[in-house]
Amino acid sequence: MTGTSAVGRARPGSQVTALDQARMLLARAKEQKAPEVSRVQQALDTAKADRELPTLPAVSELLSGAGLRGGSAYSVRGSTALVTALMAGPSAEGAWCGVVGLPSFGAESARGLGVDLDRLVLVPDPGHDWLSVVAALVDALTVVVVRPPGEVTPGEASRLAARLRTRGAVLIAVGSWPGSEARLEVESSVWTGLGVGEGLLTARQATVVVTGRRAAVRPRRHHLWLPGPDGAIRSVEPVHSIGEWQEEAVG
Repeated sequence: MTGTSAVGRARPGSQVTALDQARMLLARAKEQKAPEVSRVQQALDTAKADRELPTLPAVSELLSGAGLRGGSAYSVRGSTALVTALMAGPSAEGAWCGVVGLPSFGAESARGLGVDLDRLVLVPDPGHDWLSVVAALVDALTVVVVRPPGEVTPGEASRLAARLRTRGAVLIAVGSWPGSEARLEVESSVWTGLGVGEGLLTARQATVVVTGRRAAVRPRRHHLWLPGPDGAIRSVEPVHSIGEWQEEAVG
């Protein structure tokens, strides 16, 4: 995980909690970027809460041509690659990002999608402090990915909502999240690359269903390479609404 900053769960009996470790990590990250803060990060830090963050083209297509909306939460089911793709756009443009609760997160794979590991904070196992750790990261970073340890209650989500809006930060939840701006779920997928009993899996073609709470983000089904044979995430064919796909299937 070259270039990343990471903390683990405190040992039993230790007085240093995962939250304390995350705060120390953020302090070191702040010192690291102090000499030369990128122009993009300065813009992200001072922009209005309703800003749009840059995204990969495939992600923009999923969101009806829009970027990630600052101050909002998004939820993703069925693909860590899709989670990483949402984070990759802002990261590649200079934003600091955090990943909480994903001990098997593939940093090198993330680098291949455009995530800058020098501006990535990892908290693999926050334990019971997960919500406080996420809140601390939201106060300091632009994009925070989290896999909650269980079902998130509306009360827990509301505790972070005000922080997200104040900072204009984006939360990407692995799994469900109450009040999500958009929900992205891999409905089905097919891997390619295997020969007759041999070979390597080289590409995954997935069907992603997107639903949102805004009228502009109607339920849609989108076909993506996740990733493609070249390792990139991109569209397979034009977006169709779910109703249109059903009409074509029966027509």
